[in-house]
Parts: sequence; C-alpha cells; structure tokens
Amino acid sequence: MDVLDNILGAAQKIGGRYFVAATVAWFIFYIVLRSRLAHKKIQQKWPGKADYIREIGYSVATIGLFSIISYFFLFHPAIRPYTQRYDEWNAFGTAWTVAAFPIMLFVHDTYFYFTHRLMHHPLLFKWFHLVHHRSTNPTPYAAYAFHPLEAVVEIGILPVFLFLFPLHILHIAFFFLFMILYNVYGHLGFELYPAGFNKSWFGKWVNTSVNHNQHHQYFKGNYGLYFLFWDRWLGTIRKDYDQQYEKVKAATQTNPSTYK
Repeated sequence: MDVLDNILGAAQKIGGRYFVAATVAWFIFYIVLRSRLAHKKIQQKWPGKADYIREIGYSVATIGLFSIISYFFLFHPAIRPYTQRYDEWNAFGTAWTVAAFPIMLFVHDTYFYFTHRLMHHPLLFKWFHLVHHRSTNPTPYAAYAFHPLEAVVEIGILPVFLFLFPLHILHIAFFFLFMILYNVYGHLGFELYPAGFNKSWFGKWVNTSVNHNQHHQYFKGNYGLYFLFWDRWLGTIRKDYDQQYEKVKAATQTNPSTYK
C-alpha cells in the first residue's frame, strides 16, 4: 500500500505541474488573448478538439509512467542506496548546491538532443516518436504527449542524474518544475522572447518556441530542448530558423475580426 500511495503522490505532483502549467498557458493565449494575439501565433491555424483529446490523453499516460519510474529510482529501497541522492541540502557545499542546476540543464539537453535524433531514425520513429509528432501545430498540452516508449526514454534522464552525480531531492523537484515550464513554452505556439533575441550573443544558443514549433511542423532539424549548442555545432539547426523567428516577431495585426 505504501508503494501505491507513493506512486499516486508522485502522479499528483507531476500531473499537477503539467496541468497547471499547460492550462494557465492555454487559457491566457488560446482564450483570453486569442483575438489580440492571433496575428502573433507561429502557425496561424488553431488546434481542434481532437488535438486536445489526443495530447491530454497521451500526457496522462506519460504522467503515470513518469510516476512509477520516479518512485523506483527515488524511493525504492532496492535501488535508492545505489544512487547518489543525499538528504542534507548543503551536504556538498553551497557551490555544488548552486552549480548542480546548470550542470543538470546541460546534461539533460545533451541527453535529449541525442535520444531525440535517434528516435527520428526511420526504424524507430513510428514506434517511439510519431505520437508526439501528430501535433504538427502543438498546443501547451503537447508537452507530455508521448508514446509510452518515448515516455520511458524521456524519464531516462532521472537515473542518469541520480547515478552520475550527487543530488538532493529538491534539485530534482526544482529541475523538473523548470523542465515542464520550458516544455510548455516550447509547445506554446507563441514566441515570448523579444525581437532580435535569436541573433543576440546569448539568445543564439537558447532554444525558442519558434525553433521547436518548426521541428513539429517539418519533422527535421531543431532537435534541442533548452539550448541550441548541439544543433549549431552539428549543423542540424534549420536554415530558415532566423527568418521564421523574425517573421513571427514582425507580424502585425491587419484584420482583427479574422481571428475571432
């Protein structure tokens, strides 16, 4: 019973973060500001009811898998002693407590880039990644819309973290909160960064909603999650990315009634 309670507790936390983040983003951009910001939408078409049902349905399954796997690696007595999870927040000093977060971001981005590219291989794509790409015009609810096989790959970053370096449970909690927030932004369908950000000294290395939206629309290129390091270093960033970013940010509203 304790195992089931712990798994259900994990599902509440993971599912709560997903539904709150996705629903707040959806309500603001797809309901409240829909008419005012429609001309700024990355793809002008809007999702249908079937898109929401598919995205939320697969996301619920993903939350279930994430919860089960998270429980075993974080709490199960047969596994936890072999991880590097620790209990005292500052056990490794302030420097490591702070540095762990950017290190986790880079490690996760690297893990995501290469597993993502692998799942685009023709032999694997339809089994792992096709479900997620059915959202060619994604909504915030697409953030966890994975096939169960892909969901296992995605949560695979957790054991990588736990066996690779020492982490407190709060590192995990804060990191996965940031992850779902950025994931929702990546699937938002609107660009939140300012004009010119994509070509700034910092922004050229940061993934954007435009960048990831192109990946969903065209299926090729733009494989990163938080950053564009690997896409730029390995030549997989789409050549029309900057042009599309600038087009979205330069969009002006010419006929408001069109979008109501």
